[in-house]
Amino acid sequence: MDLINIKNIIEVALLSAGKPLSMDDLNNILEDEQVSGKSELKKIIDELKIEYDAKGLEIKEVATGFRIQLKSDMTKYLSKLWEIKSPRYSRALFETLALIAYRQPITRGEIEEVRGVSVSTNIIRTLAERNWIRVVGHRDVPGRPEMFATTKEFLDYFGLKKLDQLPPLKDLSDWESLRVQLDLPEVDEIIFSDEPPDSIEMKYKTENHNEEIDPQEIAHAELIADSNMEDIIPSQAQDEQSNVESLITNPEDKDTS
Repeated sequence: MDLINIKNIIEVALLSAGKPLSMDDLNNILEDEQVSGKSELKKIIDELKIEYDAKGLEIKEVATGFRIQLKSDMTKYLSKLWEIKSPRYSRALFETLALIAYRQPITRGEIEEVRGVSVSTNIIRTLAERNWIRVVGHRDVPGRPEMFATTKEFLDYFGLKKLDQLPPLKDLSDWESLRVQLDLPEVDEIIFSDEPPDSIEMKYKTENHNEEIDPQEIAHAELIADSNMEDIIPSQAQDEQSNVESLITNPEDKDTS
């Protein structure tokens, strides 16, 4: 077994794949290299991780496998190579995502009960198109509403292997703590109106429902990211904290598959 060659193959595969590679994927790639099982392969990957400690890249294990990525403190330098401005999502979208992540499975009505306003259909559509959430069943109550949970793509995006690696979230205004713990880039604080929908002079109606939605919420929920970095917009809704604290709990060790 040529250890140096095997490491080179793993490195090239992870750099070229464009997605995380599982142990099975790597085993298939190395089938002619006489690697004796997954335990031996994992040992080689661990050695590679150590070799990357002195580099600007790292080998990261996420929900769907291993990938090579920039270290978080390197992103600010490479961002100077591109002038594309990262799209921003609304506070409402990320509050909805946080509730799904920390209290899954959860229905749209339960999210609305915590937030105190209607959840735009565009928000649910945006999260689904990003493959961050999926329908995992129906609540056994009248109307049988859909229950939402996060996906493995959600874990991959935020650099997590399992849900129990999500940092504690005290309430929906605790975005800065969450940003630091998830190694997300610093963001500009943009404040959006927290007035209820019926206090907004201009209102819009969604395609599938007749609820009236804050036009800012619709405009920002429809932004689908073309890059791998979106800014998280911190919450300013202090009056929601008591409700949120009673609903959001620390994530349990459960699989999203």
